Amino acid sequence: MSDGAGGPENRSTTGRRVKPHSRAEFEATVADIEAQVRATNDKINARSGRNLLSAVLIGIALGGSLIASLIFIKELYMVFGTVLLIFASYELASALRFAGRDVPRVPTVIAAVSIVPAAFYGLATGHWFTLLGGIALVTLWRLVEALVPRLRAPAAELWKDIGAGAFVQAYVTFLGGFTILLTALPGGQWWTLAFLIVVVSIDVGAYASGLNFGKHLMAPLISPKKTWEGFAGSVVTALVSGVLLAVFMLHQPWWVGVILGATMVFTATMGDLAESLIKRDLGIKDISTWLPGHGGFLDRLDSILPSAAAAYVLYLIFA
Repeated sequence: MSDGAGGPENRSTTGRRVKPHSRAEFEATVADIEAQVRATNDKINARSGRNLLSAVLIGIALGGSLIASLIFIKELYMVFGTVLLIFASYELASALRFAGRDVPRVPTVIAAVSIVPAAFYGLATGHWFTLLGGIALVTLWRLVEALVPRLRAPAAELWKDIGAGAFVQAYVTFLGGFTILLTALPGGQWWTLAFLIVVVSIDVGAYASGLNFGKHLMAPLISPKKTWEGFAGSVVTALVSGVLLAVFMLHQPWWVGVILGATMVFTATMGDLAESLIKRDLGIKDISTWLPGHGGFLDRLDSILPSAAAAYVLYLIFA
């Protein structure tokens, strides 16, 4: 059948007749929109240095799991924390091995798993003793390995390996254990959730402000993309979120929120720079590629690890 002009017609899924040239125009419009979206996304990824869409989706998934574990049954946070510490400690041990340091990964992961129940049920005592036990386990494991002919190393190199193994325990396992320790305390799950939200807001504020206004580099030799404009944005979001969370979640005076926000923006920034320095020293861009758009688990925990210890101290002071 043809229309009045003599041209053929097709029926759409709704039963309405659509002319071929109209469909072609529609498909061309859709293709043009897709091209514009891809071009915009490529520009954002080029400026931010990561896949923004993947980063957002993974962040939502991790954040949802975290919030659910803290709000409903805080014991479930042990599962969440265990998974993160396993991957983060394994990542750093592997990165150090890539750089030439022989850090045993099996005892490193064992120690990371052990600190979770020890800190949750044994509190500060369990936390500290597990750190010492973890360092002793990794050290002993490496010394036993040194007895194997193919794994032998000069004494100086062996001591460096032992030091690197202890560093993983202190940096990842011990600092990460503070989130478990804080959560286990009465009402501590709300402090854990509060400081994590503040740290996330710091990251978002720095990212948005730096992306739009960043011109003056903060530490070009350590983190080439970090700017003072981004830092200013992180300060604003940290103080605002800190006050709101202190008043409405933690039931503390507003000035406690100011202290919380100011403390978190300092520890989060220092943690970010410290991990960037570690990666630069190791000669790598990301600790791993397990989280598309984020790098590795440790790349997402760099700001959280020192902030967890600071949040625990703030809890002891104010709560």
